[in-house]
Amino acid sequence: MSTKQIQNRLESLTRKWWFFLLFFILFFIVPSYSSKPIDPRETSRLVAEVLPRALIYSYPAIWPLFKILPILLILAIILWGDRATRAFSIYVAVTLLAMAILQNMAFTEHYGFAVITGNVVIISIVALFWVWEAVIKETDMSPQGRPWWRYWVVPPAFLAFWFPVGIGANGVRPDWNPLLILTSEAGLTFCMMVPVYLAVMTLYHPRINRPVVRLTGFVGTVIGLLNIVMWLIVNRETMWWMGVLHLPQLAISIYALVISLRKAAQD
Repeated sequence: MSTKQIQNRLESLTRKWWFFLLFFILFFIVPSYSSKPIDPRETSRLVAEVLPRALIYSYPAIWPLFKILPILLILAIILWGDRATRAFSIYVAVTLLAMAILQNMAFTEHYGFAVITGNVVIISIVALFWVWEAVIKETDMSPQGRPWWRYWVVPPAFLAFWFPVGIGANGVRPDWNPLLILTSEAGLTFCMMVPVYLAVMTLYHPRINRPVVRLTGFVGTVIGLLNIVMWLIVNRETMWWMGVLHLPQLAISIYALVISLRKAAQD
């Protein structure tokens, strides 16, 4: 089967309602792992313990690297256009695989070493779609004219990338220190970088790999909704600002999903 035939199959597959339903179900049916016995009813507590203690927080020395590299890649796209497209896709694939591991595994107090397996599986599949894009380079990032309103994605994506978060006596709070643009952990977090990746792709729509953007947008939408519920509703008193910082993910993911589902004739 040729790469064109595979791409056509992916285009058709990612338009099926049951494909999205399957991915949605995966979020909830794949059991999490822990080195200590766990009652399945405690899964939400395990998730709550893993996320704040995820492996990503063990390597703060590498955080600046994963802020500088995407900045350089975006500058390369601006300067060199389509010659930087494959490098961008490779970077997205590699970092998504890193996020699948570093954000969803932790050494916890009550459960020992624990893994949010569903997130690992789902984010890894999204990463494999980006590997496919890096192989076939369906996306074309050559300079093109676009209406000014399509740049609406830039401010929220920048806010997510900045990740201006501080810890106060009453929970998380805004911290507008500009150094966080280069030093926060956002470069290795799914929820903060997916808005950036999708923002770049939407600016080159319709010359994009639709199945890749479609799946990324759908997963970003689901995870974004779950985080909004967690931070803006369940834990709003202490974590409301974290909820606000997940709004770019939700908004840009929905936008990317919608435009990737449009028929080519509408573009």
